[in-house]
Amino acid sequence: MADGTVIIKRIKKGGHGGHHGGAWKVAYADFVTAMMAFFLLMWLINTTTPEQKRGIADYFAPQSIAQTVSGSGGVLGGKVMGEDDAHAGGAQSVMQKQSPPSPPSSARALASGSTQGGAGGTTQSSANANSAQDGDFAHAAEAIRQSVQDNPDLANLTHQLILEQTPQGLRIQLVDQDGRPMFQQGSAEPMPYTKKLMAAVGAIIDTLPNRVSISGHTAGNDSNATGSEWQMSSARADAARALLQAGGLASDSIYEVAGKAGSEPLLPEDPNGSANRRLSILLMKEAPPAPPGNTLAN
Repeated sequence: MADGTVIIKRIKKGGHGGHHGGAWKVAYADFVTAMMAFFLLMWLINTTTPEQKRGIADYFAPQSIAQTVSGSGGVLGGKVMGEDDAHAGGAQSVMQKQSPPSPPSSARALASGSTQGGAGGTTQSSANANSAQDGDFAHAAEAIRQSVQDNPDLANLTHQLILEQTPQGLRIQLVDQDGRPMFQQGSAEPMPYTKKLMAAVGAIIDTLPNRVSISGHTAGNDSNATGSEWQMSSARADAARALLQAGGLASDSIYEVAGKAGSEPLLPEDPNGSANRRLSILLMKEAPPAPPGNTLAN
């Protein structure tokens, strides 16, 4: 140009990258992470044992007490043991001691419902008493679980502690896990952590007036252990009784100590499962006293 003017033309380089950027990389990374977590979950499901799966389910449950009061809602799958059949299946009782019973007239009146002064009032009073006991059992179960979780020496036993309410009362079960038994193999000598766990349980259930029934259970493959499995389960139940009393449970609160051997497996589909080898402590539901002024009908 004649005047010497210089013109500079700038060209902007663009493309599709300006619209998308790197967002697709984030989405792809999320997808890969989700797939990896999925395949890891599938692998864990295939490698865990039934006892470990049961422990995981109990850990994530909002509470360890069964939501129903029927036997079918518990871990025994509908098989419930009452007071009258504590010796069912050939159970061997090694000790039986009862606290002073309620007046016979009150117990018979509650059983028959034939009291004077209005049956409706008696029924309502009985229902209120049962509801109060259920509330006490719920609080006791929560206190036991909290005590175990707060104790560093016992926190890893949470999955081996099963608590549920049954028509007979609050059942507390301490089950074996592969690599973590409650007793030394082939003997009635408790493991050190079992002693601490039983002491913690005994200190809490001693706050309630209900009597306690204790039973020992073995697995199907325990028959090769030294001595009879009936004797072993009985000896372990009696050792549990001593540990509970050491934890504060009064001696007159013990109603029964019995050995069940393998007659009532926790896992009927797997008789040799380690979870069948356990201690069962039943905090018994007591019959409420009859209202004042009620007598037996003639």
